[in-house]
Amino acid sequence: MMKSGFIGIIGRPNVGKSTLLNSILGEKIAITTDKPQTTRNSIRGIYTRFDDDMESGCQMVFIDTPGIHKARNKLGAAMTDMAVSTFKETDVVLFLVDGSITKGPGDRYIVDMIKDLDTPKLLIINKIDKMTPEEYAGIFNEYDELGVFDGIFGTSALEGTNVKELLEKIEGYLEEGPMYFPEDMVTDHPERFIVSEIIREKVLNYLEEEVPHGVAIEIESYEEKPNITNIGAVIYCEKKSHKGIIIGKQGKKLKGIGKSARMEIEALLGTKVYLELWVKVKENWRDSDFALSNFGYKE
Repeated sequence: MMKSGFIGIIGRPNVGKSTLLNSILGEKIAITTDKPQTTRNSIRGIYTRFDDDMESGCQMVFIDTPGIHKARNKLGAAMTDMAVSTFKETDVVLFLVDGSITKGPGDRYIVDMIKDLDTPKLLIINKIDKMTPEEYAGIFNEYDELGVFDGIFGTSALEGTNVKELLEKIEGYLEEGPMYFPEDMVTDHPERFIVSEIIREKVLNYLEEEVPHGVAIEIESYEEKPNITNIGAVIYCEKKSHKGIIIGKQGKKLKGIGKSARMEIEALLGTKVYLELWVKVKENWRDSDFALSNFGYKE
């Protein structure tokens, strides 16, 4: 018998949703940084497990969503709408937190949104490697008393702690069903999308707090040859001053972004990569319906 189902991963920004997804899959498909709102699209990760007979097992399709937050622009609104729509279409909901419900209004807001769902709901207290046993117990009891969740797990997505046990728990909620994707597939996103996300991750990492999240990546050319893949990408920012920061003195920052991205893209594609980057200004694109549609953040 093959079990299958869809699992939504929701939570505030920066609680470790993408890190958990990567840990489950054993490889990186979602970018991670220490900055909130890194994930902008719903990213599907496919976990497939076979029993010894190779005829039965389980396929879980995880949907990593943007962090649910109070939107300040149309991009933020599109991201939150994407996340909210996800948990209405899944077989299991994983709600990630990394602290007390009193930490901020965001967690309480999400609890109120999901409390009446018939879908099984698991609370995941993440980053337990950074908590004392007393802190963890306090958070556990706080959420347990709400009577909303079918189970509560403590995990360290970064270290892989309790991830296997979590998968076993999720599988218990799934019913017999088809394999939605081939067994060797870990995401349904095309390589071009993952490449653009890798570039965006490197931009965020290199720029630290100098430039806000007003950066988008567009792959302009993608040519696969026998021994090399040629990729041309544009980094869009919202202000002329940001363009200079991204390029850096004598182009050093942009070169660093390109080198770091190229090395990871080569590991992803298993081939040599020639990566060419340009920086262009598109003012206030996060509040432009046309730009958001063009960059794939809304239909």
